Amino acid sequence: MDEKDYLYDLLVHDLVGPLAVVATTVSSLLGKPERYGDLNRLQRECLERIKRNTQKARGLVQDIMEVARAEESVFKCELFTMPELIREALIEGLEFVNPALGDELSRAQSDSDADKILERNGISLSISDSHARASFCHDRRKVLHIVRNLVSNALKYRKEKMDLSVSGENDLVVSVSNDGPVISEGERQALFKRFSRLERNQMKDTPGAGLGLFCVKALVEHMQGQISVSSGRGFNICFTVRIPAMELINQKEDVS
Repeated sequence: MDEKDYLYDLLVHDLVGPLAVVATTVSSLLGKPERYGDLNRLQRECLERIKRNTQKARGLVQDIMEVARAEESVFKCELFTMPELIREALIEGLEFVNPALGDELSRAQSDSDADKILERNGISLSISDSHARASFCHDRRKVLHIVRNLVSNALKYRKEKMDLSVSGENDLVVSVSNDGPVISEGERQALFKRFSRLERNQMKDTPGAGLGLFCVKALVEHMQGQISVSSGRGFNICFTVRIPAMELINQKEDVS
């Protein structure tokens, strides 16, 4: 067993389990007063803080695990709909930066209600007709992981606005933009490096380990897609990923 394999085993066996126990225990304390007793305001705030940071730790472990699986070419071919996945990614992304808004979005009773919540909070969403109607074929878990990371990153650094668009015909194109700090061309390339973070006054205090975008890039490339970063359309930074449908990839491999 080499050093990398040992690290992955450590993550799977020695971190995932304990983090799950912490998350479940805190959720029980917060959600079952009839069993564990009522909480005062300070106790609830402390438990909510533990819950949020446990979710962040689990997300970090998941980042590394998903890249490990991608490196081993472990992909599950399945059909799924993008509107459902996008809403899930938004809820999970918001849980990292604004748990109350994430909860509000998760309770929305209809797409119309969800759109109003997003609009009220400076988040615009557009999904092309082709992806709104038809299913996409790829590893749903990995696509969700990519979109969630892009969303949470945009939400962390935005000033007021974030835009999420889904397009493409036979492939999937997801663009996530925000009006956060302007990033130079040189800095943009560094964003995808492992443990890389921009040390600016308006960015250095934002929590993060510098692994999210590195993991997104690794996943996208293992899925035979591309990722790019640019600016424009009224936004200071825009990440765009293109992922070909797995059924098309398999067809090309069969022909070759």
